[in-house]
This record gives sequence, C-alpha cells and structure tokens, in this order.
Amino acid sequence: MKAYLFPGQGSQQVGMGFDLYENSVLAQELFEKANSILEFPLTEIMFEGSLEDLKQTKVTQPAIFLHSVVLARVLGPYFKPEMVAGHSLGEFSALVANKTLTLEDGLRLVYQRALAMQKACELKPSTMAAVLGLDDKTVEKTCAEIDGIVVAANYNCPGQLVISGEIDAINKACEALTARGARRALVLKVGGAFHSPLMEPAREELASAIENTTFLKPICPIYQNVTASAITNPSEIKKNLILQLTAPVRWSQTIQQMIKDGGTEFIEVGPGKVLQGLMRIINKDVSTYNASLDDLNP
Repeated sequence: MKAYLFPGQGSQQVGMGFDLYENSVLAQELFEKANSILEFPLTEIMFEGSLEDLKQTKVTQPAIFLHSVVLARVLGPYFKPEMVAGHSLGEFSALVANKTLTLEDGLRLVYQRALAMQKACELKPSTMAAVLGLDDKTVEKTCAEIDGIVVAANYNCPGQLVISGEIDAINKACEALTARGARRALVLKVGGAFHSPLMEPAREELASAIENTTFLKPICPIYQNVTASAITNPSEIKKNLILQLTAPVRWSQTIQQMIKDGGTEFIEVGPGKVLQGLMRIINKDVSTYNASLDDLNP
C-alpha cells in the first residue's frame, strides 16, 4: 500500500516551492490564491526570503503546508494515497491530501494555528530539546521527576525523543538525562514548548476554528499524531487535531502501525527529507522516497 507522509516545522528551505511555480500553471494559480487568502506575499518569502525569514512561525507553518499540498495537487493522477500521516503541522497537509479539508480551509486553519502558537510562546518563556540514545521510558520517567513543566513531545524514532517545557525545567531535564546515559540532550532553537501543556491557550483558540470548519469523509485513513492509529470519522479527526497541540506526536508508533496495516511504500511530500531519515531508523526495510515533479514522467 502507498503511504504518503507530510513534514512539519523544521523542513523549511530557502527557495522552497519555486520549482513548482516555474513548471506548473496549476501551482502558480494555487500559490497566488494562497497569497490572496493570507493577505500577505507568502510565496515571495518562500522563493526569495532568507532562512531567518522562513523561521518565523507565522511564515514557516503555512509555507510548509502550501509546498506540500501544491506538490500533491500538481502530481494529479500520479498521487494515489491509500493511507496518509503528517508530522505535527503536516497533519493538516495530510487532511487536504485525503480530501477531509479543502486547500483553502486547511490554509486558513494552519495560519490561525501558527498565530495562536506564536501568542502562546510569548506568554511564557519555553523551549524544546532533542534527546538521543535513550529509550522512551527512561526519558518519560526522568521528565516526571523534574520540578516544573517538561514532557515528552515528539516520539520521532527509536532513540530520538524531543522534550518540551519551561526553560529551567528543560535545562534540568537535559542534565539529568545526560547523567542517565543520553548520547546527547540538546536544547533546540525553537520559539516555544510545542506539544506541551504550555500550548493550552493556543489549543483553546484553535478549537473553535476547527469546530467551525467543515471536515468531509476522507478518501483514505489518516494516521493521527495523538492516537497513532487509522482514523476516518470526521468528528474524531477534529477532536484529535485539537488535542494535538498539547499532546505528544507519536510518530514512531504511527509509522509502525502503518507498516502493520499494510504500508509498503512511503512517500514524503514536501520540502526536505526529514521524514525519510526517521523512516530509515524506524524500519529500514520499507521503500522510502520523495515525491517530486519527476514523478510526472515515470
């Protein structure tokens, strides 16, 4: 079965999407429509902005989303998903890909999400850290012992777990995890504590926007971050999408379940190859590659 994967924040690249714009009239139309919906020239930043420009949450999230969904649209009949999943932000791209959301509604929700998360980040200084070389249970147990808010946020692959929380608590957790044998416990350059209780204000703000958006019956299951299982019920998809902001991304578990359910070919749709790298650690025996314009000439 063909499984399509959609990347999240961190996959942004200078010049992202420009090859699509140059080679497809449909891509040009969709990019211009996005600029109009957002009421600012997103594509100008994507095509010509610096990496620093692209790192702004309000730019990063819609840019990665747009790149992913436009690529899927341009592939047209060559894009045939039998199952989809997206890493954090990528879940919105996946929901457009399996026709749960329209591109327009997906873009509006992603932009609202980005602004809400940015506001939540500004309310309290917070950050995230990547922990390498420890099992999940050791990381979870260590976080639970630290004073303050620090939780497991991204279960990326075996031996790589990202934690999220208050700056002081993250620093203490990194010290404790290093003492317990972590190969690395590295504080990341991010704007805040994504997928932690500190995102509660953003969750509340996004919840009403999601509830007021039409979600259709998907053409194939989405494996959601919160449950790591196949979901097709629109009401359940909405609920999980709202929970996602404060709950961990169970990516490793998601991929394992997709393979168990028959996924044999995993195609990353969007900028970069982050998810392919994780795939090779989760299960190196399955086929993994990037979707690209070359797919139009198989």
